[in-house]
Amino acid sequence: MKISSAFFVSLGALLLIFTLEAKTLDPYKVLGVEKNASQREIQKAFHKLSLQYHPDKNKNKGAQEKFSEINNAYDILSDEEKRKNYDLYGDEKGNPGFDAGSAGNQGGYTHFTSGGPGQSGFTFRPDEWQNMGGSGGSQSFSFSFGGPGGQKSSGFGLDDIFSNFFGGGMGGGMGSGMGGGGQSGGFSSSSRSQFGSRNAPKSIRAVNSQVYKKEISDKGMTWLLLSYTASLKGTQQFESLIEDVANSLQGALKVGSISCETESSFCKELGIHPRREPRIFVYSYVASSSGSLVEYNGDLDVKSLKTFCQEHLPRFSKRIDLSQFDFVSNTGETLPKVMLLSTKKDTPVIWRVLSGLYHKRVAFYDALVHEASDPTVRRLGVDALPAVVGWVSNGEKHILKTGISVKDVKSAVQDLSALLESFEKKNKKAASSQAKKAQGDSGGKQIPLLAASNFNALCGETTPVCIIGAFRSSRAKDQLENILSEVSQKPLSRRRSLASSSGDSISYVLLDASKHPSFLNSLHKSGFKSLDKVLIAYKPRKGKYAAFDGEMSTEEVERFVGSVLNGDVKFSMTRQKPTIQ
Repeated sequence: MKISSAFFVSLGALLLIFTLEAKTLDPYKVLGVEKNASQREIQKAFHKLSLQYHPDKNKNKGAQEKFSEINNAYDILSDEEKRKNYDLYGDEKGNPGFDAGSAGNQGGYTHFTSGGPGQSGFTFRPDEWQNMGGSGGSQSFSFSFGGPGGQKSSGFGLDDIFSNFFGGGMGGGMGSGMGGGGQSGGFSSSSRSQFGSRNAPKSIRAVNSQVYKKEISDKGMTWLLLSYTASLKGTQQFESLIEDVANSLQGALKVGSISCETESSFCKELGIHPRREPRIFVYSYVASSSGSLVEYNGDLDVKSLKTFCQEHLPRFSKRIDLSQFDFVSNTGETLPKVMLLSTKKDTPVIWRVLSGLYHKRVAFYDALVHEASDPTVRRLGVDALPAVVGWVSNGEKHILKTGISVKDVKSAVQDLSALLESFEKKNKKAASSQAKKAQGDSGGKQIPLLAASNFNALCGETTPVCIIGAFRSSRAKDQLENILSEVSQKPLSRRRSLASSSGDSISYVLLDASKHPSFLNSLHKSGFKSLDKVLIAYKPRKGKYAAFDGEMSTEEVERFVGSVLNGDVKFSMTRQKPTIQ
């Protein structure tokens, strides 16, 4: 087949025009990174530039266009497949590029093939465009056809090109696609959004209702959450920011993303409806022991968001004055206690994280000390700082670790978690041994039934606190008797009265409420008539009482008694002085 030189001149001109128009900006140059840059380097470069050119921050002319270029570049280089395609072909979709000498070229060549069986192709050197079909040029030019079934195919959509320019096809059986089998032409442009085409953040875990309930809600760990929809602008920028913060606080928090497109009912349940941009939330424990979502509305930079996250880490550790605190006489919990001694003015991040993870299993304290030679520190038996000291529920002290060395938050949390797990087991063993010993010493303490004859002895003004198990059925009586019998043997429940060297500070009794309704009526107007059983903490000297009608288990009743002893329970004045008729 012979083709005139004039044809090649026209064809060369057309290809040159399309080369210029279809040229894709080099994503590596846009982000200012080397072609061998790691994903971390690419991510940092994108984050820095996106913050600099974000339309909300940069109102200069051209910032919007630059921001679009940055997002498109990151969309290519952050996706392994797209980056590989770009490096090989100069196009993230895997189509051969049209920018001679750009990334992905073959040593300065740009290579095109028909893509069909028995492929053939043509190759241009960068300096050959001007010599295509021209006279006097010494450079050679090859152009071959060889589509399927013997059809003559130019391999790059000539039909489309000439149709656009001249209003009609070339005819002669020329193919219209880059590859065989009707594939689309290589000159078609991508319709990707300038803000990225990924449906979900790539490296951030997707969170749905099940994950939220199982791993986030009231589990003690702080979470940094991104809510978004695919159509929202700037999702990649938010994702990059969250990843940077998560890396800087690795071990202190976890991250997740919630698609309000696929999880619309879940977003509605949480009250995080989509807005004009993605939203950032922290699952925080600062307000109460129950976690809650708090939205971040500060500046979109790592430092500001990191500070916000640190402020919302758990605060379940109680800071104490070591010189004035005595754990032995303040045993009001069955939980083991641990105290951190450090030179930090504020509770360290690691300790706050642990206090969240174990806040229902271990009581946390921390104290500021200046040096290990401090008398109060030496009295505890600590020889190096920072140090962790623990007390099991019977008041026995243990030096858990001294001279703690911290490499990073994640490893420190892991190491100290293992330490706390071991200490929990030690506490359970000590509590079990103490309970068996107390049971053996007393042979099982019997709880007396309150009556007119023993009222003054058991709940008179000589008794600081009287714990009364009021029942209205035989089943409730048996349950209360078993629980009070066990609780009364605990060390916390047998503390001596501070006012006297003899006599217990607490007495335990049962009351038949069906036979003595006036007693409960003297405390409360309702007389707790709707309850089959209720526990009353009564202070005869002060004429005050507190009621507990929650779950009647040994653990919960013991917790209630401990709170009474520590002054953590609110007492109310009785309506009148209770008596037994």
